[in-house]
Amino acid sequence: MFLDEIELDLEGGKGGDGCVSFRREKYVPRGGPDGGDGGHGGSVILKADASQNSLIHLSQRKIWKADRGRHGMGSQRIGASADDCTLLVPPGTIVHDVAWDFVLRDLACDGDTIIAARGGAGGKGNLRFKTATNRAPKTATPGEPGEKRRVRLELKMIADVGLIGKPNAGKSTLLSCVTKARPEIASYPFTTKYPNLGLVMGYNDRTFIMADIPGLIEGAHRGVGLGHDFLRHIQRAGILVHLVEPMPDDGTQPWENYLAIRRELELFDPLLAQRPELIVITKADLPDLSTGVPAALDVQSQFAEQLGKTPFLICALSGEGLPELLRAVQAEVLMPAGGGGRGLWEGIAQPETRNPI
Repeated sequence: MFLDEIELDLEGGKGGDGCVSFRREKYVPRGGPDGGDGGHGGSVILKADASQNSLIHLSQRKIWKADRGRHGMGSQRIGASADDCTLLVPPGTIVHDVAWDFVLRDLACDGDTIIAARGGAGGKGNLRFKTATNRAPKTATPGEPGEKRRVRLELKMIADVGLIGKPNAGKSTLLSCVTKARPEIASYPFTTKYPNLGLVMGYNDRTFIMADIPGLIEGAHRGVGLGHDFLRHIQRAGILVHLVEPMPDDGTQPWENYLAIRRELELFDPLLAQRPELIVITKADLPDLSTGVPAALDVQSQFAEQLGKTPFLICALSGEGLPELLRAVQAEVLMPAGGGGRGLWEGIAQPETRNPI
């Protein structure tokens, strides 16, 4: 399962109470006060960890509370401080304070941390209150309560490349062919219910992360379909790879589908419309039944005429066009270390049992 937004109640541990104690030991005159301080309560810490890719593991509990500190004891013994409660979240998680409606921190990188609910300080024992005029104080302070905070965790996946397009355009198939990710693939729309990440091994041993965003439809920015829930995941993508199906099953036109997705991106976030984009016509092996010529060629010519640049033409099933696409993506994402490297697709056979979508 995948979960990218959740609200949690966090509470730091209470500090231990200070101790009121007097030394009473044989042959030790005027022992005096010896009550120790209480220990500090534990804090609730949120930490970005690259091994996590969803917030689902935090959904079983709505309240996360750190342990309290131990009370102080006699003989000037200080209570033990409690351990912190550390919650692991995926990199790219934004921590919002619900009550005050502001962002506490964006845990964008692996290892980033934030103390979301600080533990209370320990109380002072009566030894602290000893003075020249008050040599036998009977005063101690209780531990301070821990901080309470309700937070909303919002995951925005961090990927170098975001795959976008209408449902059934071939995004999951492309991701499964260029990475080791295994998203669900079928011949019907909305097969992908949540974003999938994969690591692409490019040329010259350079790598980048590619994300498959569930199919967008017209009205996604208003909550129509699945796209509204996942549009935010492409906000961090360095470039967008827009996949276009040459012969949609619903009878729509590829060019109109392309424009519809572009409008949704701009309405959701105007900055997305300015993001670098590569256009890819998929399913290059499917022929037009009326002419026998691959329909993707006509669509490619139409896009080239409208945009002034020729889109890429690929067939994920056979691997046609994939090396050129990977080189172009890597050129946009990374600074190649030098030419002549051996890429992922050279000499690697493609699976014959996977159906294109």
